[in-house]
Amino acid sequence: MPPNKSRKKKFRDPFFDDDSTKRRKVAADEDQDAEIDSESDEDGVISSGDESEQESEKETVDEARKRIAEDYLRKFRESAKKEKEQRDEEGEGSDDEDDEGARDSLLAQKMIKEQQEESGRIRKNIASRVELGGDGGFENLVKHKQCVTAVALSEDDVKGFSASKDGGIVQWDVESGKCDRYKWPSDSVLKSHGLKDPQGSAKKQSRQILTLAASSDGRYLATGGLDRHVHIWDTRTREHLQAFPGHRGPVSSLAFREGSTELFSGSFDRTVKIWNVEDRTYMNTLFGHQSEVLSIDCLRKERVLAVGRDRSMQLFKVHEESRLVFRAPASSLECCCFVNNEEFLSGSDDGSIELWGAVRKKPIHILRNAHALLTDSKKSDLKDDEKLPNGNLENGYHHLENHHCLSVHSWVSAVTVCRNSDLAASGAGNGFVRLWAIESETKDIKSLHNVPLAGFINSLAFAKSAKFLVAGVGQEPRLGRWGRIREARNGVSILPLKLS
Repeated sequence: MPPNKSRKKKFRDPFFDDDSTKRRKVAADEDQDAEIDSESDEDGVISSGDESEQESEKETVDEARKRIAEDYLRKFRESAKKEKEQRDEEGEGSDDEDDEGARDSLLAQKMIKEQQEESGRIRKNIASRVELGGDGGFENLVKHKQCVTAVALSEDDVKGFSASKDGGIVQWDVESGKCDRYKWPSDSVLKSHGLKDPQGSAKKQSRQILTLAASSDGRYLATGGLDRHVHIWDTRTREHLQAFPGHRGPVSSLAFREGSTELFSGSFDRTVKIWNVEDRTYMNTLFGHQSEVLSIDCLRKERVLAVGRDRSMQLFKVHEESRLVFRAPASSLECCCFVNNEEFLSGSDDGSIELWGAVRKKPIHILRNAHALLTDSKKSDLKDDEKLPNGNLENGYHHLENHHCLSVHSWVSAVTVCRNSDLAASGAGNGFVRLWAIESETKDIKSLHNVPLAGFINSLAFAKSAKFLVAGVGQEPRLGRWGRIREARNGVSILPLKLS
């Protein structure tokens, strides 16, 4: 190698530059800075606006918590102020200092009470005060082309969601009944969102929906059905976000955990899977059922209640990695829901409703013939204030000559409980929706109202405020076609309620 190529480049220290060289470098730097300043001046208000927007967007976690807490307190203070004004109008005024102290005390009591209600530690006894509002019956709210399989309500009871066997998903306003329909994207878009090709004998994806659930923050809607996927939708734009594969059978039930985006899905493949909707990820699979999982429910704790055709109800404690198994006398449990963290309700295919406790493996109370199918002569003789036949463990079954309890029309297909209360409802295909009072102290289920509604009641949902009850009605049962009521209307019906 020539010696001139192996020489290293000499480093020149700027300390030894003369004054003229230094002045030329300084002038060049000043010209460059002037050019940059001129460019920023041309942007003018836009650049300053971007800086202000960036500063406003940079809200720390503590500042966000403080803002939410201040809004929360402001709402409580406004409600306390209104109550004070009402007392003043009634002539129960007092000194300003006493009013201020009473208002702060009332504010603290309301916050404690609401926190206890949200956590499920106290229960509102409202069942005895419930009266039928309006004309005393159900009103048609939303129409569907085919059988409605699921209904759900938003956290503020303003919006509702319903799905049907034809794949239709409808978002509707509770007060006005105005509907917005969800549109399925193309197959290419669905595949880009995670949809897998059909498995088994299926030649194409089925759009039939069996269940849906809405998140408590109102952002997400989850649907599931015969295509073995869990679909996630954005409720604000009504656009499809994600398709979760993984189940080997139809998705029969969905439930969001309250206060989070954690989603549970039950399937005919005998498993319950856990998903994180916010992160779009699969989390875990819960095993235990020996047959198809038909219904699940979840509250704020990380526990999921599931029933199936294996004559069992199972409570999965996800955090503890354990489960409790409850055995039912019926051949199949069709539906279930939480009453509170320690009590559960279920409906079976023999027409009975069971009340369960967490410390016993058998029902603490069984209400038999809850939806007995009356003959035409009995229906005509039934008065408005007369109770439908029902019994419990003590009085046994009614005679099946007049009250048919083994028919598909008598299967208890839906049960629901008004959150943190003793008010419950159940539905079947016998032409009535029944309201119940759950008396935990006496371990009893008391009949309140029998409201006529033709068709199979495939889903029920109470408003959080207990102001109304919505029912998903169809001419066919949710999971099959082994019965048909031609005079029924496929759609969503609403029952106004009021508290005395």
